[in-house]
Amino acid sequence: MTMQKVLLALRDSLWLVPLLCMIGGAGLCVGAATIDRATGNALVPSWLTGTPSAAQTVLSTIVTSLVTLITLVLTVITVAVQLAMGQFSPRIVGALLHDRLSQYTHGLFAATLVYALLAIPQVDDSADGGHVPGLTMLLAYLLMLASIVALVLYVHHAGQTLRVAGLIDLVGDHLHEELNRAYPANPTAPADLDPRVILAPEPGVVVQIDVPGLVSAATDAGCTLRLLPAMGDFVCANAPLLLIDGNEHVRADAPHIASLVFLGDERSYRDDPAYGFRQLVDIAERGVSDPFSDPTTTVQAVDRLHDALRQLATRTIPTGDHHDKLGTLRLVTPALDWTGYVRLAFDEIRIAGAGSPQVARRLRAALEDLQTVAPAPRQPELNRQLELLTLDVQRSFDNDSDITNALNADQQGLGSGPDLIHGGGMSGSHAAPDPLRSP
Repeated sequence: MTMQKVLLALRDSLWLVPLLCMIGGAGLCVGAATIDRATGNALVPSWLTGTPSAAQTVLSTIVTSLVTLITLVLTVITVAVQLAMGQFSPRIVGALLHDRLSQYTHGLFAATLVYALLAIPQVDDSADGGHVPGLTMLLAYLLMLASIVALVLYVHHAGQTLRVAGLIDLVGDHLHEELNRAYPANPTAPADLDPRVILAPEPGVVVQIDVPGLVSAATDAGCTLRLLPAMGDFVCANAPLLLIDGNEHVRADAPHIASLVFLGDERSYRDDPAYGFRQLVDIAERGVSDPFSDPTTTVQAVDRLHDALRQLATRTIPTGDHHDKLGTLRLVTPALDWTGYVRLAFDEIRIAGAGSPQVARRLRAALEDLQTVAPAPRQPELNRQLELLTLDVQRSFDNDSDITNALNADQQGLGSGPDLIHGGGMSGSHAAPDPLRSP
């Protein structure tokens, strides 16, 4: 029972990997110094190692730099853990501290520090010329170079891990490993599995689709492929990814076809413009949610949503149908249409922000402006949004005056509407004149 506790403590420890790396660094230095003494320091040319004084200066600089770097890294880790605890969950700390890549990076820094400390006494700077242990110095250079590379990779890894998606994936990957360990997967495929269904090889978000590759694969197999998840959808491991439309004798290379749909940890802007809409909506909705109450931020986000929809209003939005060179349908992918983009941009903000006059006025200004540029087939959704906005505002206010105020269109939310300014704007001429204003 005692051994079980020791093994459990070692498995969950943060210090074990760095400690082993430090021991490894000390052993490497002793071994390199032994080889140098046995070969008379003749393995590495002196032009590479430099003079004894230069070698000692280099090793001292390495020691000083590594002490500063390790201190800085540990400080950053402490701050990152505190932020993660406060923003996400206190239970996320274990996953952060037990991240093996981070532990190996810290271990490399510690090993380089110990190696350089033990290498300094090996350099003889006596007055009769002295000597420099060539192999020892060469390994010190290599360890320092590896530490620099590891630092750059570690910064990238830490930045990716501390994202919301990064933390979720970190915990999810650990959970996946534990499930595989505790409940091994059945190696035999289910007998009732539809051969027309191509499964996802791993979990992830659809971030890129190789459309030409899928069309080519479907053409070679003589079938039509239907992608089941849309761009940005999360797909579970071994969940249906594509469906083969064709006769039962179609033979398609399922692993190759599945590899043409790229799954990542998080949605990206590439080939997924809806993700930009999603981020702006999140910012806007956060601005009108307690305890933030920052409607001006919401208005600024609506500005960019308005601009994006105005650019999109007169453009052709491709369908998800893809044909080969002969015009045969080979691939069908889910795709947002105009209605989808408008709803994505306005639905949540309208529901959350109808009680803010600033937000409601800005939404109306955006919708009325879009009505001036959108072609007739795209008008119904804009009309529907205006009707819903009016109903939401009426439900949010009891006073008729407040309702009238909130239903005015205003590009600034509250600052340039026809009820606030006189002249100058496209709708400003409708404002009532101020008798105390100078002509």
